Amino acid sequence: MTLALVNGRVLRDSGWAEDQVVLIKGTHIQQVVSKTSPWSADITHDLRGQTLLPGFIDVQVNGGGGVLFNDDPSVASIREIGRAHRRFGTTGFLPTLISDDLDVVSRAVKATQDAIESGVPGVLGIHIEGPFLNEARKGVHDETKLRWLNEDALGLLTSLKGGKTLVTLAPERTTPQIIRKLKDAGVIVSAGHTNGTYAEIRTALDHGLTGFTHLFNAMSPLTGREPGAVGAALDDEDSWCGVIVDGHHVDPVVLRIAMRSKRRDRFMLVTDAMPTVGAPNKTFRLQGRPISVAYDNTLVDENGRLAGSDIDMATAVRNSLEMLEVDLVQASRMASLYPATFLGLECELGRIEPGYRADLVLVDEGINVLETWIGGVSG
Repeated sequence: MTLALVNGRVLRDSGWAEDQVVLIKGTHIQQVVSKTSPWSADITHDLRGQTLLPGFIDVQVNGGGGVLFNDDPSVASIREIGRAHRRFGTTGFLPTLISDDLDVVSRAVKATQDAIESGVPGVLGIHIEGPFLNEARKGVHDETKLRWLNEDALGLLTSLKGGKTLVTLAPERTTPQIIRKLKDAGVIVSAGHTNGTYAEIRTALDHGLTGFTHLFNAMSPLTGREPGAVGAALDDEDSWCGVIVDGHHVDPVVLRIAMRSKRRDRFMLVTDAMPTVGAPNKTFRLQGRPISVAYDNTLVDENGRLAGSDIDMATAVRNSLEMLEVDLVQASRMASLYPATFLGLECELGRIEPGYRADLVLVDEGINVLETWIGGVSG
């Protein structure tokens, strides 16, 4: 059966294309043609002149819809988190486990494996954020869970099959050789919650580190005499930087400066979303501690420390237009193509082109989500 999405403004590789027909057969895009070209379909869906973007991909999703992945690392939790974020245009995501005991990490990996095998919409793999972090930059992570990464945990971190594994670690809490082993096993390694020096981070980059988790937050800063993790991230041309664009985690001026410091196609939007996204209840408990939305719409613990975010990807895209002063093409790619490329999925996701999976989001002029498709299925 062929589905035709007609009368839309479509973001293609070459830019905006008006009055396009996107033909979807099964789970993939078959053709994208002008409405004046010959085409046929079993079902026609009118986009009413609205904007069709590649579906958003979020590599850092702790929770949503009232569910925290750490509380219940199960297929049901992953399904509910994905459902909550899909309302805001996220068609691909990594359920993210923050620092916990290794038996919880094991349960999370198994749940992700089961979710992939059972076809839970949108799940692309898992993000294991800790516990191999530096207590000096722990943020709201539970210090009692933190540990060094040694050979004993390699089997666990490389056990997911059929999906992507992203591990956030502090490079100074392991060895370059272990980072290399993770990379060689197909794990994507990102630096975060690190107090590493520039030299330590540079060595990690040389051994397979490819990303930086929530740039500027919970990492050694760029200073006049020690570039730190931030300096290493901006100095390295090819590494990827996840950014939380909510106006609170990082000042927009700082993000604009950062984006002038290296390739723009190496910055990707992440939400670091917590259970409050897509849920009426704006309070929850994180490993026993109360977390709530403060007066300025930030999520904070009882001591006022930032504790993830209450934003979704559509909001991150809107914020990028205003705060980062980029256009919708750039903001959209930061939310789709660039994270797809970071995950090694750039030949499958992040574009509205023939052969790509039909993961799509329809938005209005205000970047409010009207409809989403995952593998050609609307919902």
